[in-house]
This record gives sequence, C-alpha cells and structure tokens, in this order.
Amino acid sequence: MGQAFVHEEVVVRRGSRSGLPLIVSVHSRVLGPAVGGCRLRRYETWQDGLADALRLSEAMTYKAAVAGLDFGGGKSVIVLGKDTELTPHLREAALEDLGELIASWEGSYRTGPDIGTGPDDMVVLKRFSPHAYCAPEGHGGTGDSGGPTATGVLAALRAGARHVFGDASCVGRRVVISGFGSVGGGIADGLAAEGAHVVVSDVDQSRKDAALASGYGWVEPDQALSAPADIFVPAAVGGLLSEESVPRLSAPLVVGPANNQLTEESVADALAGRGVVWVPDYVASAGGIVYALSRESENCGHEKAHKRVEGIGDTVSHVLDLARSTGVTPRQAARQIAEDRLASAAAAL
Repeated sequence: MGQAFVHEEVVVRRGSRSGLPLIVSVHSRVLGPAVGGCRLRRYETWQDGLADALRLSEAMTYKAAVAGLDFGGGKSVIVLGKDTELTPHLREAALEDLGELIASWEGSYRTGPDIGTGPDDMVVLKRFSPHAYCAPEGHGGTGDSGGPTATGVLAALRAGARHVFGDASCVGRRVVISGFGSVGGGIADGLAAEGAHVVVSDVDQSRKDAALASGYGWVEPDQALSAPADIFVPAAVGGLLSEESVPRLSAPLVVGPANNQLTEESVADALAGRGVVWVPDYVASAGGIVYALSRESENCGHEKAHKRVEGIGDTVSHVLDLARSTGVTPRQAARQIAEDRLASAAAAL
C-alpha cells in the first residue's frame, strides 16, 4: 500500500516560455486561500522538486494554522537542472510561466519570495496576478520579509527563555546563531541590543569579518552545535538536527527560523529526551508571512502588523505550556493546535 495522498491539488507543468518544470502544490484551503513562497533552485531531478513542494506546502498549512491566519498552505517550485545556466532571460521567462499559472487560480493560491527568489521577482509575477506578496514598496508590496521574520523569532526566543529559564530577558545569555544571512543578522542585532552575548557561524567565510566587526563571537560551522550556549538558533539550511547531531547539542533551548530543522520527526523525541526545549520551526519563523498578509491582504498599517508579529511570542508560550501540561513534545503540541483549528474549520464547511 502506498502512502495516502493528502494534498488538495498539485500541478506539474513545463513552462511554455522557459521549458523548465513548474510545480505548484496546494496542501489545504480549509482555512482560506493557500499561501506559500516561490522556490527557484537546482535539483537532481524534477521529482526532487516535487517532493520539496509537497513537503513545504504541508508545512505552510500548519504554519498558517498555528499562527491563527485564515489561509491554507501551498508552495511553488521552479526546477533548475544541475547544469542549467540561469540567464536573466531564462529567469524572467520562468517567472512569467509561473505567473501565468498562478493567475489561473484567481487568488486561491498566492505566493511570495522563497529560496532563489526575492522582491524583484515578485514584480514579474504581478504582471499576471496581484497575488504575489513582498514586492518592493514602489510596486505595492512590503519588500524583504527578513526583518519581520527576525522580529518573530526574537519574540519566540523570549517566550522560550521564559519557559526554560523562568525569565524572558536575554541579558548575559550566550546565544549561538547558525547562519549569518539577513535573518540571522537581524536576530543577532536584536539580541545584542538586549544585552545577550552573541556568537555566530556561517558556511560563508566571507561573513566572518562582518560578524567580528559587529562585535560578535565566531565559531566554525562544524562546531556551532556543540559550542557552549544557553540558546541555539538555527538560521541557515534545514536538516541540522538529527539523531546523530542532537547528542552534541549544548544549549537547553533551540529556537530559529530555518525550515525543516529536524531530519525526521523522531528527532523531536530525542531532543525532549535530553531535556532540550525545541520551538517548532514553522511556529518561530512565521513573522514574515504574518506581516506580509496583514499588510497586503488585510491592509493593516505597519504598527498593527508588527504587533501581530510580536504575538508569535504568545503562540510559542501556548505551545510550550500545552506540551508541558500534557506531557508531549512541542512538535506534538503545535501539531495538535493546528489540527484542532483545521478540524473545526472543516466541520463548519
């Protein structure tokens, strides 16, 4: 028996302009229109791109549900071959192909930037559909979502600190951040401003000088997990936490924006078994989507949208309190909160 197919709709199409495989996966529209970013990256095969889209669209359903958003989960993927040269012309052609496909859904699937795409790419998509978020402000969008994402992680981190240490303050706490890109840098700046001792790591060695110039400590990537820390922040690629790597982890609290931090679900049990509190990635990383949807779909002002992002701290407290009171992992608690909301919405249809 094969695994049950749980997604509402999946389209795989070869772009008429680009010739590239395009994939749009809609996991659920029970709570509202499906949302999920556009990923443009290289894969070994188009089937690997499909697997990515299926997995990520499901995660988006749970991210939106736990965050209290009236949206479902989706994802789009433009598949580049291993040897495909991504020229500016091919990039624009592929985005036009995807824009045409998104337009056919008339708002029931909406997208934004993801790995390999950014605000300027959303301008191309908006030629075909208004439902592309985070375009530059001059084109009617809210721009780069990195700032709100970092703000949401900081709110999640404070809630986690209150749960683990009894105090939300990060003054004097040692925090190791794995990934010093735009989001990781924003988290580092926020923590340093609050009085934390920040240590960063990145596979891109060119970022070391910038980190040291900002007054942060530096640790090599292969030592980040085991470096002494009160809090560990995964802010780069996913899959960092595995059955093999968890025993090396030093920090009692893990909170970060990286997607798919666990290599498999059982790792959540391994973390709990070592007394480590892990805030589910899709809960901690929701700041970008909360801000963009608040501004661009509900026409909220900046202050109101920012306040909603700060509310991620309350969501994290709810997840961790439920986990503690029921004796389950935070992963199970967050899943239960999402599934209860989805079930209630489905019953009302």
